[in-house]
Amino acid sequence: MTTPPTPQAPYQQQDWQAASAALYASPIPLRRATLGDALASEWTKIRSVRSTMWTLGVMIVLLLGLGLLVATTTNATDTDIGDVPVLSFGFFGVLLGSICVITLGVMTIASEYGTGLIRTTLTACPSRARVLTAKAIVFFLLTFVITTVTTALVGALQTAILGGVTPTGDEWLRATVGVGLYIAALGLLSLAVGALIRHSAGAITIMIGVVLLPLVAAMFMFSESLGDLQQALFAYSIPSQLSAFYDTSVTGSGPSGWEPLWIMLGVAGVALIGAYLSLEKRDV
Repeated sequence: MTTPPTPQAPYQQQDWQAASAALYASPIPLRRATLGDALASEWTKIRSVRSTMWTLGVMIVLLLGLGLLVATTTNATDTDIGDVPVLSFGFFGVLLGSICVITLGVMTIASEYGTGLIRTTLTACPSRARVLTAKAIVFFLLTFVITTVTTALVGALQTAILGGVTPTGDEWLRATVGVGLYIAALGLLSLAVGALIRHSAGAITIMIGVVLLPLVAAMFMFSESLGDLQQALFAYSIPSQLSAFYDTSVTGSGPSGWEPLWIMLGVAGVALIGAYLSLEKRDV
């Protein structure tokens, strides 16, 4: 006959588990996760992915290559630039380089949805708002620093090649820090669109349309009744706003000085609010 278990058995098992736990102390300190932990995690991810290095590398090559190519060609042909600001020759490289920033901004979050890594990210950090905040901060600072440093280098080389009038301090500030902030804000808009769409190709296509479509559409508005709309599309298109930092507005109207930066920051802020709401309400 089998002897039934004694009533003390469950209590003995609990005592054994408690004794085992007391013998082992984890070397990892237990504490609540913070925004600093999320920032460290996002910085590790963004710098360890090959696509980040390739995308930023192509961006730097475009900024340097096109800027120096235009300056060298102008100097070799003895073209009289007149009153054209020397730093404005960096516009072409920045405009094409912005496509790299758009791509990287979308991929920063949309690629995690494509590979399923977003589940691991949200398991490690259940606060979805903290994850998106960390991604936005890391990406904004990285893009701003690289763009500002590269545009400053391009501007210095162009000034040395072309000579002429030395740019003023305000012109230097807008062509370097201003452009860096604007491009970083455009990257934040791309990040927000990537969080909303959750599909890399779709989000990149939308952002390229945002950059180029208003200008292209305005070029084909031949009707006089669409004159006001055409002028608004020309003035507020992203290429036109970007040219305002170089004092070379395409239309001669629209935002000037630092106004394009406030417009882009406002649009990016609205898009990020939508991304936060979407991330909190939708399933992964």
